[in-house]
Amino acid sequence: MVKLIKIIYNIILSFHFQFFASANAQEKIKIGLLVPMTGENKEIGESIIKAVGLAVKDIDNNLIEIFPKDTATKANQTLKSAFELSEMGIKIVIGPVFYESLTYLDEMKDLTFLSLTNKTLDLPKNVISAGINSTSQFNTIKKFLETNQIQRTVFLTPIRDYEFEIKNGIKNSKIKIYKDYEYNTEPTKLTKQIEEITNYRIRKQNLEDEINRIKNSNDPNKEKKIKRLEKRYTLGGLNFDAVVIADFDESLKSVSTSLLYTDVLPKNKYFITLNQWFDESLLNETDIQPLYYPSINKENFDNYKIKYFNAFNEDPTHLSLLSYDLVGLVYYLSLNSNVENLNKIFKKKNSFKGKIGIFDVKNNKINHRLNFYKIEDQKLIEIF
Repeated sequence: MVKLIKIIYNIILSFHFQFFASANAQEKIKIGLLVPMTGENKEIGESIIKAVGLAVKDIDNNLIEIFPKDTATKANQTLKSAFELSEMGIKIVIGPVFYESLTYLDEMKDLTFLSLTNKTLDLPKNVISAGINSTSQFNTIKKFLETNQIQRTVFLTPIRDYEFEIKNGIKNSKIKIYKDYEYNTEPTKLTKQIEEITNYRIRKQNLEDEINRIKNSNDPNKEKKIKRLEKRYTLGGLNFDAVVIADFDESLKSVSTSLLYTDVLPKNKYFITLNQWFDESLLNETDIQPLYYPSINKENFDNYKIKYFNAFNEDPTHLSLLSYDLVGLVYYLSLNSNVENLNKIFKKKNSFKGKIGIFDVKNNKINHRLNFYKIEDQKLIEIF
């Protein structure tokens, strides 16, 4: 009789859980979206809204509902819109886009925000940085250095507002540092600093001394040797194998040019930088090639750009691709979670393969497994 009661109890319990799971499966997955819909960054917001809509269409599940709200790229407006989303019962929010909009969001403790910023320091506890952060990039650079047994790497970091993010990424990745320098991006100061870092004046003097020595020697081949030396700028080896330049755009080119001026050449030393989002202008900078950097999956990015253009007859922003993937990430993680607990799903260890690459989720943090590329002979080549 006791066994029969237990069997009946287990059947009822099993039916209860199946019914509950079925009911859960039919619950709406509500996702808030905080983007600039007015103001100077309106176009970025519009692109993200379109990308999110495209993601929902591709997932093809009518249980997903997106609720866009305007941030106007202002912290107070962002808080107001976040409060409105909370009142609607929403637990998870994609956005805000910019770090400056995060200021007051720790007041919204029942919401979790997937911000598109790549900054990770001093974030409110309920904000997760979903951008391509420095830790993800240095993890990828570290893999390249270790694979190629590159032992002595010099790190050059500009004195800018993201300087501490760079240092944090280096620390988190546990990448091996040979020497670490900070530099001023003002051109005259930069040149002088690079000269000091590369011992340029000593190496230049070595060359002059060697030319004078040969001139005063009885070497029968001294004219040939002198001509060969006069084609050089310096004499003497450098005590490093690679240089990582944590910079972008024209400043990256300035640092690279300064290295060339001091006779540090990419054919002899690895020139490595951070994610450049496939900046096509770098293809024409043949003097600083080969140039290496981590980034998202290029093939996926190109396919996404075609999909987006076909849908909206315009090119997408980089951030729109990230927001597209975040919809898929939230949907994927929600499949194994109660909809009411959507704001807690990022505390568990999980991985998700998106267009950007693989997202690694753990303890309310997101890191990306990136690809690694080099530009050589005006071509972009995938290393891994």
